This record gives sequence, structure tokens and C-alpha cells, in this order.
Amino acid sequence: PMGVELKRNIKQLFWRSIVQQRDNIVGIDTAILMHPRVWEASGHVENFTDPLRECSTCKKRFRTDALATEKNKEGLCPSCNAPLGETRQFNLLMETSLGAVENDKQKVYLRGEITQGVHVNFKQVMQSSRVTIPFGVAQIGKAFRNEITPGQLSFRSREFEQMELQFYIQPNKKEATRWFDYWKQERMSWYQSLGLSKKLLRFREHKPNERAHYAQSACDIEFKLGNEWKEMEGIHNRGDWDLRRHQEYSGEDMRYFDPESKERYIPWVIETSGGVDRAALFFLASAYNEEKTDKEIRIVLKLHPQLAPYKVAIFPLLSNKPELVTLARSVYDDLKVMWMVDWDDRGNIGKRYRYQDEAGTPYCITVDFDSLNQNDVTVRNRDTMKQERVLISELPDYLTNKLNTSNNVLI
Repeated sequence: PMGVELKRNIKQLFWRSIVQQRDNIVGIDTAILMHPRVWEASGHVENFTDPLRECSTCKKRFRTDALATEKNKEGLCPSCNAPLGETRQFNLLMETSLGAVENDKQKVYLRGEITQGVHVNFKQVMQSSRVTIPFGVAQIGKAFRNEITPGQLSFRSREFEQMELQFYIQPNKKEATRWFDYWKQERMSWYQSLGLSKKLLRFREHKPNERAHYAQSACDIEFKLGNEWKEMEGIHNRGDWDLRRHQEYSGEDMRYFDPESKERYIPWVIETSGGVDRAALFFLASAYNEEKTDKEIRIVLKLHPQLAPYKVAIFPLLSNKPELVTLARSVYDDLKVMWMVDWDDRGNIGKRYRYQDEAGTPYCITVDFDSLNQNDVTVRNRDTMKQERVLISELPDYLTNKLNTSNNVLI
């Protein structure tokens, strides 16, 4: 349940940053299943592959680029030490079928990326939104890949969520370079603003032989997970690949009419493509802290308040005192219309604090016997463990200020 809330917060913050706060970007939600010609046009049927090697004995398969040790370079299986077969290409598109009659079903693909649904709807977006270049279309949605070796926690999976922006620009290298650099910095700043340490982030430019079939240039934002740098988000100059190919395969005119220059042209695309699941994994890894005390190790998840699954937890000091429970419930009911709020009346107060620390809850509110007479509560800060008394009537303003202005960016 808390993972769902974390992912929901990531998606909402992405949407707020990319769509809500900008006047030249709109949102869309496209289909998972599309005509197979879409994937032929995009080049995925032909080029959406990973290199793999298969063990001749145990039949396990491994991504060639993941075989990095000296033993593997000699062509030996990491599992059983038997010889590995030759490298071959493995298509990542997942297949299914459509149709009511068994012998007349059509092969279709689960989308391997959410990008193509945006491009095939390019003209509809222009007509319905009255946007002019430069403009962008954002989308969050599920994608599916027949991964050779899923795993590494949630880093590589066969079903995952992407959050993307397709930004359409004039077709020239100067504009492409300007917007490519702009979106690189924007996306890096977004991750840092939500608490990821600068020391754990870097840009990595793709060499020409690393780039996807559609990319004129590409750069990854990488996160250092343990001792390895892992891709978190990609920024790509896709040129006119997508719109041009869909125009060729569909016969639909995908050109844009520029009202200023009076020219028609196929726009170029700058793409930002990040994984919701990967972002959640990296935010958790970055936020995890162990603080040693004389008696124990305190585990605290120092998530940015806007990412935290629960913003506030409400405790009655004693669960067997109806007057405390009643007042605490009143506070809980008032605050839960504004934020995700947790209720906890089990165990001693210290254990409840520790549980909320591990869950990443920024503030805990305790209703005690003084609250009955003074109409105030104890508010405890997760990171500093400092406590202060706050009037119940002032809690909404107090928490709004704290949650919106907290600076959890790590240097």
C-alpha cells in the first residue's frame, strides 16, 4: 500500500512539473494495444532487440552486455560454467492476439514503449489543443518488455510504468541542441529537487554505437545504486524518425504548418523517458538511513515530504482512554481531507515513532492529556526528532507550510 502511494506521488509531481505548470505541454492517455503496423513503422519489430547468449547445458539466457567478468568473457555460463552459445538478437516485444474466432485471430503487440501512441495521435492533439510549435505531449502509462533477465529488485521488469514527454520542435540542429540541453537540465533538477543527492546522479552521453535506432543523440540520467551506475531516465533527440515513419506507413500527412514561416515540415522530437518504478527504487535507496544510538539502530526513511506515502501520522497517547481517542479521531478526520494521514493507536509511543520513521512519515502528531485542556498537540519532526506544541486550530496552516517548504535536497 505505501509503495502505491509513493508511485502515485511521483506521477503527480511529474505531471505537475511537466504539464500543470507549463502552457505549451498537454497530456494524453493512449492505447496499450495498437495496430501491429504501428510497431513496424516505429522500427520496433525489426530493431527492438537485446543481444543474448544461451547456455548449451542449463539453457539459461543472459544479456550479452551483462556478461562483464573475465570468466564470462571466456564464454562460460555464470550458473554452471558450461560454454555459452553465440550472441544472437532477442526481440523484446510481447505478443498477444485479438479476435473472437480462434482461427482468425490477429497477432498484436503489447506496447514496448508508450511513445508511439503519442506520435500516431500527433494531428489530433494539434487540432484539439490548438498548440503551436514548440509544444509537448506528456503521458504516464504501462509498457511491457519480454526481458531476458528481469530482476535487480524492480530495476528491470517485464511490466512497468513510464513517464514521458515528447516535445516537438522546428527541424534544425540548433533548435534540437538547445531543447535537448534544456530538458536534460530540467529533468536533472527535478530529481534533485525531490531529494536525490548530487553525488549519486550523473549524465552519461551515449556513444553512436549505443544509440537506439531512432536517436540522433542520447543521454541518460544515471543513479549510483550501491557500486553501480544505473539508468534512471533517458533524454533523446529522435529527429523526425517517428512522424516520418508513421507518415510513410499510414499515408497520413504528418507535417506541421508553421503560421509564421508559412512552411510545412515534419517536426523533430526531443524526448524525456523515465521509469516510475525505477524512480521509486532510487528514491527509496537514497532516502534510507541508519542512525546508531547507544541502545539501538534507528532506521529512518528520509523521503522528501512530497514523496512520503503518509504526510502525517496521528496518535492518541493511550488507546484505552476514550477522551484521547475521540479528540485524536477529530484531528485525523480534519487532516485526512488534505493529505494522506495514518492512524496508529497500537504499542507504546516510542515504537509508533520508530514505525513511522521507517515508513518515511515526515510528522507525527500525539494527542495527550494536555491536549484536552489546551487544545494543542505534540508535533514531532521525523528527521530531527524535535517536538513542539501546536494549537489544533493551527495544524492545517502549520503542516501546509512545513510540507511545502521542506528542503530535503542532499548535497
